[in-house]
Amino acid sequence: MPFIEGDVVVRQLDARFWETVEPLEYRGAYETFLVPAKFRTDFASVPRPFVWLLPSYGDYTKSAILHDYMLKNPAVTRYDADGLFRRSMRELGVSFARRWVMWAAVRAAARLSGSRLRDVLIWLAVAIPTAAFVIVPAAVILVWLTLFWLIEYVFYLVLRPAGERQRNKPQLEVTTASS
Repeated sequence: MPFIEGDVVVRQLDARFWETVEPLEYRGAYETFLVPAKFRTDFASVPRPFVWLLPSYGDYTKSAILHDYMLKNPAVTRYDADGLFRRSMRELGVSFARRWVMWAAVRAAARLSGSRLRDVLIWLAVAIPTAAFVIVPAAVILVWLTLFWLIEYVFYLVLRPAGERQRNKPQLEVTTASS
């Protein structure tokens, strides 16, 4: 397996980003890539309405971290980084449909700049059926996420005055009698 054996060790930086604690090494056909410790990643950058189908992490986590790293490496083209992303997912045993959908997403993110006609046709062959499959559930989830956000905001507005009163409430000093 081209990824050097071992677990991905990360620590959370905030709600979205993580940092590698230990290096992650991938040996390709011609080059070795070493993602250093303290490298910042968000794993797979999946828009919220699609997380039900493709979570930010899974069997492909190592590939996602490697992809993030390669995108910051000026010696690697976006096209090569995306291709190695798909290849490394295959090597990790990620299912055919999942890795091709994820590859289509990263190619779309690159806006297919500099792509060859063959790659555009392959991307369309994957993207069109995928869009037909995910558009309705994604729309429903987006509506419910928006509704949930509105409910959270209403609760925040209603409960904010109570929180402010609690913070401004004078604190009682407790003393004990000594004998």
